[in-house]
Amino acid sequence: MASPTQAPEQATAHEPHPYIGGRNAALRALTGWRMERPGAPRVVILTGSPGTGCSRLLTGFLMLCDPEFRKGLVELDAFDPATVPPDLPAPAVPSVAGLTAAQTLWLLADHYGLSATRTADIFPELGQLPLSGRPVTIVVPDVDRAGPVRGAGEPAHVVRDVLKPLAAIESIRLLADVPREFAVELAEGLPPGVAQIIDLDAPEWADPEGLVLQAEAMLNPQFGAPELPFTTEPDARRALAEVIARHAGDGAGSRLTVHLAVQSILMHPEGFDPADASQLPGSVGEVLDLHAQRLDTHPRTLRQILAPLALAEGVPVHLLTPLASAVADRDMSEDMARGMLLVAPFIRPIERAGEGIPEDERMLLGLQHPGIGEAVRAGIPDVPGAQVRIAMELLEAVPHQDWAKAGTYVRDHIAGHTLEAGLLPRLLTDPGLFAHADPVRLRAAVEAVPPEQLDAPARTYLRTAPLLTRTQAPAILRAALLESAFVEDGLPEYAAVLRRTVPELPWHTLWSVPVAGVDAVTVGKLPPSAAASDSAADAPAKQEPPESAPLAVAVSAVPQGTPGSSPLKADDPKAPALLVQDLATGSVIDADPTQILRPSDDERATGRLGFSRGADYVRVWRRGEQKGDEKIVTALISATPFTGTDLSPDGILLVATESGVKALQIRPAQPYATTARRSVTAPQAAEPEPAQAPEPKPEAAQAPQAPGPDAHPTA
Repeated sequence: MASPTQAPEQATAHEPHPYIGGRNAALRALTGWRMERPGAPRVVILTGSPGTGCSRLLTGFLMLCDPEFRKGLVELDAFDPATVPPDLPAPAVPSVAGLTAAQTLWLLADHYGLSATRTADIFPELGQLPLSGRPVTIVVPDVDRAGPVRGAGEPAHVVRDVLKPLAAIESIRLLADVPREFAVELAEGLPPGVAQIIDLDAPEWADPEGLVLQAEAMLNPQFGAPELPFTTEPDARRALAEVIARHAGDGAGSRLTVHLAVQSILMHPEGFDPADASQLPGSVGEVLDLHAQRLDTHPRTLRQILAPLALAEGVPVHLLTPLASAVADRDMSEDMARGMLLVAPFIRPIERAGEGIPEDERMLLGLQHPGIGEAVRAGIPDVPGAQVRIAMELLEAVPHQDWAKAGTYVRDHIAGHTLEAGLLPRLLTDPGLFAHADPVRLRAAVEAVPPEQLDAPARTYLRTAPLLTRTQAPAILRAALLESAFVEDGLPEYAAVLRRTVPELPWHTLWSVPVAGVDAVTVGKLPPSAAASDSAADAPAKQEPPESAPLAVAVSAVPQGTPGSSPLKADDPKAPALLVQDLATGSVIDADPTQILRPSDDERATGRLGFSRGADYVRVWRRGEQKGDEKIVTALISATPFTGTDLSPDGILLVATESGVKALQIRPAQPYATTARRSVTAPQAAEPEPAQAPEPKPEAAQAPQAPGPDAHPTA
């Protein structure tokens, strides 16, 4: 690993960057990386404490790397030439904020048009791009904001699963903004001189003049500051900017400290004395305390109001008071009623648009910067305990414990709060939460729980979650896929909960059996005299229909030796065998396969439902009175390709994958008796059609995927 290079001497004869207002030493280092100067590192790791200015520095540098932005800079020649990167095509900049490591990789794959179908294939393909003349320069900002759930530790996954493999590819030039605790880890293992760490908190990268320029610009009425004695008079403005910058220092959080200090002064200038050094902060935490004191409020009150925002990611306005009261363990209503001026410098509104968002959740409140949240959390003596109280408050906000009626924030963020509280495994027994919560957030939270702490329902959810996130399925389809997964995993009681609480389910899973090697399936019917169910002795209380009614069966082509199957050719060990099951219950039927009658073409053509199939999806549609009037009823999606599919005349969908066979009653279905037999019309053919090995699966295109990283398969 290379040690950080020394910062070059700063030049003063050039105009500062219009967005950064300084940081020339760091800009020179980044420009050297971009120009591929001799001796320049191939991998640059930018780091610093929250609020030091890493994100702003990287944003300003990328502005100069953008050909379109450069065209609008008439003063480009006035900059220090050593801080101006060459005019090259813009680098790839995957925004990892809110995304998982896998999603970040798929963003890169999409950007470069790779053909990879697994995350493991992305790195070799990226490494081959320079051979085709395509440069690979990647800039990854804001790794500290990775992941949909803060407590899931996604920044570590991005560093280890994305950045380290990228850094190891000699043909890739990488610039990444990472938390300090991962900077050395990212550089470890690289040859000497390959990596450089730029720690903006370190003295060699200090930028005191940049801090002064930042404060001076914020105090200038030309940029929106109110006209005050210390803002309108240039010398007074410069003097105040210098003293603010000097107190903030060049270390941890300096840029954010200056920004918040000026905001606090301008929003409430009454009582502020520029000559009183005790009113100037040296850290973000001191900004909070001094601001509260100037407004005659105890600093603890300000921190208690901000606590829910520090423990969450954007809170609906109507929830802020109850959550603040929960964290403080006292009624905060009066404090909140007069607290907006108190919190104004530290919060920002977040507007949400789109269909399905309740009116009271279209406006959220968030913190101005993650560094504020870190300062507030540092003052909370028991963060898990505070998250427990928030979680309890959110659970009480679920009407009648019906997650379908819960607010969007409660549904989608309860998992993150309970994860940090250490209570998430106790919440993962509610199928309603599985169905209605945002699957990306819930999956990230569940994956952060040690596997040994997960009960069977949570393991079923975790197995199904990649399918839910990949397809971006709506809540009803998520519930349907989970209902089927619970049946597959032998958890019928959880499937029953979803059938009861989500009456709009497009199907009910009748049965599922794990059978390996199923090549194809078909439905058929068996004369009553030819059928003998292995489970008949186990269900004496069931009322059997008349013996004259044929029995609807499922027939699967399986390898010889499969329990319950009958070989088609006993003298050919490679020939398939047939497994016959009751279509309604899945019970194995001991029957002569030659007696099974498959639906005729007329029966299939006149059935109320039809289906079409791709490799990993089956669409079921209702026939109309005329051709072209068909309407899609539902679509069944699978994590693995289907090996066989068929649909009975009365709407039972039979599907097989490499892991087994299952039957689903498509709804709304015609009423039928809940017995082991099902009446169907006898075929018109005089001679029965012996059952053959079911037809091979048709060739079909992959199901269309939703755009974006979630549309890709996971590794």
